[in-house]
Amino acid sequence: MAKTSRKVIVTCAITGGIHTPSMSPHLPVTPDQIAEQAIEAAEAGAAILHLHARDPENGRPTQAPDMFARFLPRLKQSTNAVLNLTTGGSPAMQVQERLQPALKFAPEVASLNMGSMNFGLFPMLDRFQKFEHDWEPAYLENSRDIVFRNTFKDIEYILEACSGNGTRFEFECYDTSHLYNLAHFRDRGLVKGPLFVQTVFGILGGIGTHPEDVAHMKRTADRLFGDDYVWSVLGAGRHQLPITTMAASMGGNVRVGLEDSLWNGPGQLAKSNASQVLRIRQVLEGLGLAIATPDEARAMLSLKGGDQVNF
Repeated sequence: MAKTSRKVIVTCAITGGIHTPSMSPHLPVTPDQIAEQAIEAAEAGAAILHLHARDPENGRPTQAPDMFARFLPRLKQSTNAVLNLTTGGSPAMQVQERLQPALKFAPEVASLNMGSMNFGLFPMLDRFQKFEHDWEPAYLENSRDIVFRNTFKDIEYILEACSGNGTRFEFECYDTSHLYNLAHFRDRGLVKGPLFVQTVFGILGGIGTHPEDVAHMKRTADRLFGDDYVWSVLGAGRHQLPITTMAASMGGNVRVGLEDSLWNGPGQLAKSNASQVLRIRQVLEGLGLAIATPDEARAMLSLKGGDQVNF
């Protein structure tokens, strides 16, 4: 029997700060919903769980550490998956607020956006006409005039604040310049390999979703980082599966989840995060690729281990 060629890390981003609750009844909002869907995603094959929190009363994104504390211990007890805490939060938050969960809980991995950018969510106003909460349409409309701030000072602040706790980063790169920003911090010695580089396609304000865009980001990362990085890819919305399939065939790792897309096919809402994990797993295994376990992902990314966190 032929052996599979390599192991692919599947990350699942459970809820995020982009979509609003009225867009899908399946978007997890409460701590119990987030925990349940995250555990199911891990059981389906996700080695890494990328985590945001929401106010359970209205579904609004929150970086309050006590909200994360309502599901992190349960996830640690119920799964061996790597738990990755956002420092992105939402574009409307200040960096000090966004950093608090990673600072308090010292996770194995935290996300880190690598540059300031326009982050346009307002086109979704044309797709969703009814909203349950007053904050939702205002939140989307305000993205027309918000720059998602991630300055060099902001990035330095996060790197230095987390430097003593062993947390490594999922470097989220939404455009070519973000790769160069990451190279700048690597050259200054503020980050060390292996770099976990998450290239993001399809956010209005970032790079597009053409196959040439994917190839261009891969070529640039190869040139800048050589063999000292682990490449992962996510595609926003309906581009999720085509982009991740393309990346996997090019040697990449993949990210899925309801943060990035609410869909599981044309006109079909995904009923859970696990359903997206299972779908990309079918694709990967169809390509002759094997799914990395959490411990294999830890080895690939040189992580400190789940017993070294503060929760």
